[in-house]
Amino acid sequence: MPRLIPLLLCLLLAACGGKKDNSLRIGMELTYPPFEMKDAQGNPDGVGVKMAEALAKELGRPLKIVPMEFTGLMPALQSGSVDLVISSMTASEERRKSIDFSEPYAFTGLSILVGKDSTIQSVEDLKKDGIKLALKAGTTAEIWANANTPKAKVTTFSEESACVQEVAQGRADAFIYDQLSIYAYHKKNPDTTRPILKAFVEENWGVGIAKGNDELKGKVNAFIEKFRKEGGFGKLGDQYLKDEKKALEGMGVPFILR
Repeated sequence: MPRLIPLLLCLLLAACGGKKDNSLRIGMELTYPPFEMKDAQGNPDGVGVKMAEALAKELGRPLKIVPMEFTGLMPALQSGSVDLVISSMTASEERRKSIDFSEPYAFTGLSILVGKDSTIQSVEDLKKDGIKLALKAGTTAEIWANANTPKAKVTTFSEESACVQEVAQGRADAFIYDQLSIYAYHKKNPDTTRPILKAFVEENWGVGIAKGNDELKGKVNAFIEKFRKEGGFGKLGDQYLKDEKKALEGMGVPFILR
């Protein structure tokens, strides 16, 4: 009889260990406020996080946010380490070769941050000899610059804040990124920077999904449509981006969440 006890314990542990985790694992980089970030207590917060919470609730699955660097998001999706990516990721044609995307949930474009006294006035000025660009690694801005500014000296960084400091301190002539971020970084550095907000490349953000996972893709698209109709994106805009929304619309720049 005592010999049966270890056997029963093994069977019990095996049964428990074999239980499938139904968590919805969403990869994101938590260094991009107010979309994906950490609050004062170190908990995930922001537009993308709230969207992820609503999506997991709609699908009836517990949410598990998997934080990582932006450059690791697509490989994590391809390897199956995460189920989805919600990280302000542009649904570019280049990325579509590796992963699928949901319908767009945000609409933006590439714009430019330059030094306050810079003579740069448009994207065409970035194509001149000797221009120094600070770019975040793995972004569509880097892809665009590599293809369109062959004469520029490009330096890449893992965080956009480092790119901003390069411009603010005069070590780089320009930083290319999305409109909302460029506006926000200028507001933080009004004495040393100037924004050129007119988008020269229009983009949209989507939820990243592994190739071939059409069932999950369909569910995500249905959620986005429902969330938009119920005013979910508008509420998140008012919660996290009220001042930016007012300022950008005042400049004639359509708001990103619509």
